[in-house]
Amino acid sequence: MGKALMVQGTASFVGKSTLVVGLCRLFHDEGLRVAPFKAQNMALNSFVTPEGCEIGRAQAAQAEAARVPPRADMNPILLKPEADHRAQVVVEGRVWGTLTAAEYQARKGELWPLAEASLRRLMAEFDLVIIEGAGSPAEINLKAEDIANMRVALSAQAPVLLVGDIDRGGVFASLLGTMELLEPEERALVAGFVINKFRGDPGLLEPGLVAIEQRLERPVLGVVPWIEDLGLAEEDSQGLDRSAELRVLSTESQGERSALSTQSSALIDIVVIRLAHIANFDDFDPLARRRGVAVRYVDSAAELDHPDLVILPGTKTTREDLGRLRQRGLDHAIVEFARAGGAVLGICGGYQMLGERIDDPDGVEGYPGSEPGLGLLPAVTRFESTKATMQVQGQVLVTEGLFGRAQGANLDAYEIHMGRTVGDGGALFALGPQDRRALTPPSPIAMGEGEGRMDGLASADGWVAGTYLHGLFHNRELRDGMLDGLAERKGACLPPDAPESDPYDRLAAVLRSHLDIERIRVLAGL
Repeated sequence: MGKALMVQGTASFVGKSTLVVGLCRLFHDEGLRVAPFKAQNMALNSFVTPEGCEIGRAQAAQAEAARVPPRADMNPILLKPEADHRAQVVVEGRVWGTLTAAEYQARKGELWPLAEASLRRLMAEFDLVIIEGAGSPAEINLKAEDIANMRVALSAQAPVLLVGDIDRGGVFASLLGTMELLEPEERALVAGFVINKFRGDPGLLEPGLVAIEQRLERPVLGVVPWIEDLGLAEEDSQGLDRSAELRVLSTESQGERSALSTQSSALIDIVVIRLAHIANFDDFDPLARRRGVAVRYVDSAAELDHPDLVILPGTKTTREDLGRLRQRGLDHAIVEFARAGGAVLGICGGYQMLGERIDDPDGVEGYPGSEPGLGLLPAVTRFESTKATMQVQGQVLVTEGLFGRAQGANLDAYEIHMGRTVGDGGALFALGPQDRRALTPPSPIAMGEGEGRMDGLASADGWVAGTYLHGLFHNRELRDGMLDGLAERKGACLPPDAPESDPYDRLAAVLRSHLDIERIRVLAGL
């Protein structure tokens, strides 16, 4: 049986996921077989394993850092919010049901044995399982039914690193308060503390470190500095605002141009419509990191301005978010932009919005009914109760429009959707078997599941397009072809892109320098 090490936090957004990513790569580089685990995750950013199971995007990144294939055991319970008090519950990679918050709390007891079994399988197979907690272990109103924090640590008898975020302030009070609210057997598992996101003079922090160690009789196992532009995806859409704010701080602190002037001087201006239930927004991270490209998230028509590309992203509630789009006048703004020759791309739920109509006769997304789409693509979507989840490979078919410069490019992507879209017109991508040389464009009728089919739809000129594929822009040839086409359209030329570095290696190096890894290794029984 392998060992386990757990990372818990004093709150959400303290950096638990990031630390687990770095530790997965660090211990893998030391020759261990490492796997991540998070019993329960709540996120709209998700990923599909090779077996077609849906898990949190953070656990997929952690698996990638550990250089192992992602699988459902790494995140056996995934909650995908659909409204303020309702979420789709994905268990062991498959949809289990849609429950209100109260219903889910009442049924957690049914799910804990499944989560514990997943943990046991990982511990039997790997040398080290690095477990991530959720939120805080000290939420006393929820603690009795909590299956993501101390119940996991107790089951695995895993030493716990308790992480506090000094950037938000009050880190010592957070550590002290969390420890105070734990039960004695839970407190005994806390092996030490990590101070995260520190910027400033380390000498000024020393008195606090000494005091907290004396007060809580546990060591501070490291102070991790603030890391600029790490290149890891945000797990929650709340992080989008924080990321944008910190990019401003970063550019201004370096004496460079502000975010406003960066946007105005960018050669390519891309707008992503910020939907209320935006999902898989890490699709656009590779665009945001490209030299000469600005990516803006907007939620009003006034902010649209005159971009080079408007993207309607994925969403967990297509019909509801389409209604909110109309309330804010963004529907008219997007349609007018497209009819004036602007480039528009819809991904997943955004693709469904671009069509003529969305039918939901069985109430898959709430109440039964139909909604008119934006009418920019000749397509109709019908929601189905069965969710399509699969990894795919393919090639770019189109020769004109948004992806025309990328014609023939290979791609790896994945699908997560509960609808089927049928339309007339040119498809974007041919999807086929693992051997890309065997790809042959199938009939447009074969827009269903499996291999040998087409995906997506484009307008006659190719500048309005929709697709179900997530992860498109992580394919460099496709991404650069699209961006070069947008630049050429306005008579510009993008500068050469910077060499791509491995963010996992960079993060592991930072942790190796700022954590007491030898002591952590001993605490984990390694």
